[in-house]
Formats: sequence, structure tokens, C-alpha cells
Amino acid sequence: MGYEIVRGNTHGLSDVSNFLETLNTLADHALPQLRTFFDPQRELTITRAPGRLDVMGGIADYSGSLVLELPIAEATLVALQKDSAQRISIISLVDDETRALTLEMPLADLEPFEYNEARAYFSSNVWAAYVAGVFLVLARERGVRFSRGARLLISSRVPESKGVSSSAALEVATMSAVAAAFNIKIEPREIALLCQKVENLVVGAPCGVMDQMTSACGEAHQLLSLVCQPAELLGSIKLPDDLAVWGLDSGTRHSIGGGDYGWVRAGAFMGYRILAELDGSGADQRWRGYLANVEPSEFEEKFARHLPDAMLGAEFIERYGGTTDNVTTVEHHRTYAIRAPAMHPIYENFRVHQFAHLLQQPGLGQDEKITLGKLMYESHASYSACGLGSAPTDLLVELVRATGVGQGLYGAKITGGGSGGTVSVLGDRNAEAAVRNVADRYASLMEHEPYIFSGSSPGSAAFGHLVVRM
Repeated sequence: MGYEIVRGNTHGLSDVSNFLETLNTLADHALPQLRTFFDPQRELTITRAPGRLDVMGGIADYSGSLVLELPIAEATLVALQKDSAQRISIISLVDDETRALTLEMPLADLEPFEYNEARAYFSSNVWAAYVAGVFLVLARERGVRFSRGARLLISSRVPESKGVSSSAALEVATMSAVAAAFNIKIEPREIALLCQKVENLVVGAPCGVMDQMTSACGEAHQLLSLVCQPAELLGSIKLPDDLAVWGLDSGTRHSIGGGDYGWVRAGAFMGYRILAELDGSGADQRWRGYLANVEPSEFEEKFARHLPDAMLGAEFIERYGGTTDNVTTVEHHRTYAIRAPAMHPIYENFRVHQFAHLLQQPGLGQDEKITLGKLMYESHASYSACGLGSAPTDLLVELVRATGVGQGLYGAKITGGGSGGTVSVLGDRNAEAAVRNVADRYASLMEHEPYIFSGSSPGSAAFGHLVVRM
């Protein structure tokens, strides 16, 4: 006896078939808590959400830039069964399903929480905040009242702390499962925005919106084109048939909640506040609160010489009062870099628009491919200027540059929040051997074999959901 699909389909994805096989063998699982986790008489709702590879845009998302993001082949799957008891029970499979993280809590414990109280509650089980936080955000932002609880089994193939948005995949897969199982009508774009609130307000990580938007709204083998003001979908851009993108894991852990990312983000918003003061009363109307709307030529002509390299938080607060960012705080005692974090989105937005324009030209030639690579290298250098580079990712980029156009590799850059994680590589579709050669050379120098991200898969909206019954 096993589960059969009564609604939806696997889309030919092997990870979905493998997850169904796991569900079919729960009664004999080595982990005893799994054997009776689900009631075999009740249906399950299954959802899937991929991680993402940041091709261009990255940290400029919170400053309103255009970003180009690829949903990757690796994804998180969630099986949800409604529970007559008013409680949330979560099991997350880890280490190739040989170990599990578990949490159980009454819904009544969650409902009265303010967001800051929820962050404190989950401080010892941060992983669970990404899941239980979905219920809290739906209650607070959409007024949803859950008359029944839920049991959730989670299996993820999105590697953690590698800068490919394992957290967004978990949030989006969970939000999609809850919405489908409890018949809550939410459009994919809003799912992404609600999931961003889970990460910002419940988990406490100051991420932008591109991760959740790609996981929810991405299309396989296409770059999601998104203007982050706050989340304007422009559709998707298909990679030319002769180009491909890979990700190479540096082995250095990346954390969006790390201090460097938060301080750079704060510095960017401090920079915006200073530029708005310099420009006068019309600045916020022209720029709409986003640094990405400042033209590079305008910046160079009017503001570049006036923007400080750095400023003490106390001095900034005394002179400017504060920033418009609601997920970072300017601390009095800390000195913040301002010039580089503010310049990055101004120039990155310009680079991403050039990149997108070139990709959409018919008959992309060698010169245009080299220009695409040059834009990626410039983006990588700008990350380093902000303080979000790392020696391992710099090495990977230099190995790609040294391998070069002769072997079909055009460019590379650090991804997402930076400070380690994964490097995105652009090359000819037949250049996989060159990418593996870069990985081998890196392994010999760093004693770490990079995981190679290759391929793509649909976002959660394109996948939909499955309903299965015994």
C-alpha cells in the first residue's frame, strides 16, 4: 500500500518521486518518530520550492535594483497533513534523512506573539521559525484563524549557508503548502512578500525580496527579471541556447543574518538619506526611496564628492535622524561604511540593465558574451569594495578569469548576500568540463571540493501542489 496522486503531477522531477517514495516507506523508517507521524486515513498536500542562483543584482535588491535570478534544480519539499488537534508538529529531515529536527507547539502559543516575541521564542530553534513563522505571519498580516493544526514533514536538497536561498525555499514551500491545504487564496507574488516578512520579522534576517520571489515565481531555465520596488515582476528572460550558468560553492559559510550584510545594508540606507538631504525636497519623489533610481551620471556630477566614506552611527543620527529601513538599526557606537554601500546599487542597477538588454539581443556574438562577463566581474569587485567579499570566492572568480574565454568561460561573481557562499559562472553551454576543471583546481588549493550547481527547475507557483492519499 502506498500514496497515490489524486491531484497535480510530479512534472517529471526526480526529487518529487523520491519524496513520494520516502512517504511510502515511513512506516518502516529507521527514525521511530516518523513511523506514526501521519494518519494514513487522511490526505497529504505536497509542495515544492527551489533555491536560486543570483546571476546579477544581488544585494542591490533592497535598494530597488533590477535583479536577474535563476531557480536552481535543488529544492525543498513539504508534506502537510491537517491535524484535528490545534498544534503545529514539524519534522525536518537532515543528513540524507538519517536524522531529523523536530518541534511541536500549540497554536495557542503562537497566536498572541508580537514579532519580537516570536524571535525570542525561536532563538534556540531558529530553523523552526522559518516554518512556524508562516502561521504567525498569515494570522497577523492576513487575519487567518486556524481552527485546525498541521503536521509538516520537510525534506530539502538546497544546501544551507551556501548563498542559494535555502531559507527562502523552506519559507515558500511551507507557505504554499499551508495555503493549499487550508484553502487560503494567495497570489504567488504575495506569497513571496509574506515569506519575506517571515524572514525579516520572525527569523530576524534583513533579506531583500528577490530570494522569495524567485522561489515562488521563477520559471525553469529562465532568469526571473524583477525590479525590487518592492517587487515588480517583468517576466523571465530565457538564456540563449548556447549559454549556461553554473554555481560553484566556495565552502565558506554564508549567513544573511551575519553582521557584515546588515551593516552594509544599513550603510546603503544611510547613504540614501544623505543623498536625499543633499538633493532637497524633491528627492524622495524622484527616487521613490530607492538608491537604484539615482542615475550614475547624476551621482557623479552632483553627489560623489559630498558622500562620506564612513560615519559614526551617533553622528549620523544627530544629523539625519535615522533611515527609512525597517529591518536594520543604526547603532550609535558603530562606524558604518557609507560611500561604497551606497554606490553599489546605483552602479549595479545600471550593470543589470545592460546585462538584461544584451541577453535579449538576437544572435548574441562573442563580443557581447565577453561584455556580459565583464559586467559580472565588475559586480564582484563592487561586492568586495562594500566589504562583502571573501578570499575563497575571490579565488574562484580568479580561476574562472584565468580559464577564460578560450575555454568558454566569460564571467563570474559572488552571489546573494556575499561574505562567502557561492560564485555564479557564465559560460558556453558546452563548457561544463572547464567549470569542473575550475572546481578541481580550487579543490587542490583549498582542500574543499566545490558543490557544482547545474540546471534549473520551476518555482512553486509553476509546480503547483500535489494531493495524495493512501
